[in-house]
Amino acid sequence: MVGEAIRSGFKGIDTACQPKHYNEVGVGEALKRLTKEGITRQNLFIQTKFTSVDGQDPNNIPYDKSASLTSQVQQSLNKSLANLGTTYIDSLVLHSPMKTDEQTMQVWRVFEDYVDAGKVRQLGISNCYSLKTFQKLFDTARIKPSVLQNRLYAETHFDQDLRAFCKKEGIFYQSFWTLSANPIILKNKNVEAIAASRGKTVEQIFFAYLMQTAVITPLTGTTNKQHMMQDLEAMDIKLTGEETNVFEALMS
Repeated sequence: MVGEAIRSGFKGIDTACQPKHYNEVGVGEALKRLTKEGITRQNLFIQTKFTSVDGQDPNNIPYDKSASLTSQVQQSLNKSLANLGTTYIDSLVLHSPMKTDEQTMQVWRVFEDYVDAGKVRQLGISNCYSLKTFQKLFDTARIKPSVLQNRLYAETHFDQDLRAFCKKEGIFYQSFWTLSANPIILKNKNVEAIAASRGKTVEQIFFAYLMQTAVITPLTGTTNKQHMMQDLEAMDIKLTGEETNVFEALMS
């Protein structure tokens, strides 16, 4: 499915060194096949994550859980490079803040070492819904976060304060589970009307709004080739001011 997505036109892959929920090895196998087909690693954007012990399957942790935190991070990142069969990672994300700010920064320092070594090109954090926590990381880090990856939904007021900070500092905001987290928006009659008038799906219209106006990169995962093509088509949909206002009202 990774190969199918890239052949369809996708250029980025989001994964994690977390066998519980991700198949990082499978991504690496896809990259090998794609290389043989003439699609080079340099033309793709690969993002992976370090996941703490708390987020791992206790029976399948990809590093030594009894090792120091610094060593755990190093083992995980080396494992990712091996799994992906690459010498560098475009974007490395901390799967969620650690239990303490001190532990978060301990992980981040290892991340920075890998950037210095040319093995990682940019850094980010996921599942961080506190502006205070994110700002502290931003202020303390030597290499600032380039990515914030969160679930975009009404329960967190669509991360309005965090997204404003990201916009101010030039940080990419990525949304995951974007469609499943927002059924109210997708079932809204006004959104349905926009989609019908354009001959598009409500999902395409929502993606178009996020990318065009909200400056959000929606992560999408599907096993359906038609949905892959529809997701890509959303990049070319240009909404009117009136159509944009419909989403602004729903996400205010």
